[in-house]
Amino acid sequence: MSLNLISEWSSFGGRLSVHEHESQLTQCPMRFAVFEPPLIKQGPVPVLWYLSGLTCTWANVMEKSGIMAHAAEQGMLVVAPDTSPRGAQVADHADYDLGQGAGFYLTATQAPWTPHYKMDSYLLTDLSLCIEKHFNVNMERQGIMGHSMGGHGAITLHLKHPSLYKSCSALAPIVSPSQVPWGQKALKAYLGEDLAEWEQYDASALVRKNPSKATLLIDQGAADPFLSEQLQPDAFLKACELSGQQVQHRMHQGYDHSYYFIASMIKGHVAHHARALTSS
Repeated sequence: MSLNLISEWSSFGGRLSVHEHESQLTQCPMRFAVFEPPLIKQGPVPVLWYLSGLTCTWANVMEKSGIMAHAAEQGMLVVAPDTSPRGAQVADHADYDLGQGAGFYLTATQAPWTPHYKMDSYLLTDLSLCIEKHFNVNMERQGIMGHSMGGHGAITLHLKHPSLYKSCSALAPIVSPSQVPWGQKALKAYLGEDLAEWEQYDASALVRKNPSKATLLIDQGAADPFLSEQLQPDAFLKACELSGQQVQHRMHQGYDHSYYFIASMIKGHVAHHARALTSS
């Protein structure tokens, strides 16, 4: 479980570093970024996982969102994984919403994706072990958040592992992938035709059966061009209402799907996780 340091920078009194390691699960090198807050010098700090959306890498959130300033203030370590396995040996697709950059935080069961596309398992095992071994963190205090495809990943992972990821939030998440074009395309390719398999990665289906005790925070831009076709938050909100899942859903007029939207909302999300993870 050795790490290769790719680059590092001082930032907001802490450190941003990019690492590469060999993953047994994905059978290829994986890159990720970590922001360590100044408070880490005094002892273990909580972990906040940020899952990015389609086509992104670790760089998008660290370079565009402003998350490091707020994580430094709240004393939280931020982990930014990649969105898929990558490399010449890894299956890919010409379309941006399938293949490399579009792992959808699931474990593929269909060829040619099965050897490498295991992003949910990778986060839960290989990468978690790396973070625990190499950084001064309290793994009993973990939260998870994400944007778009990453919001889908964050909510589904939280609902499946609520005792591990104790807090959860999302920005413009894909919450009903089995009902929208982005999700249907990915789920069919990675999982095949069995709709029961799809439900394992559909937040609206999961929350109906297994609501968590946490309060989910979701921010949405009312001017998001993907809102009606790809995101469809009403289905998830209805499922939450029926199951008793607590959710704070905020619609913001004039905001779209971009990192301008994310940067405008990120402070509140880091604070949401800090309240849940740093309270006694």
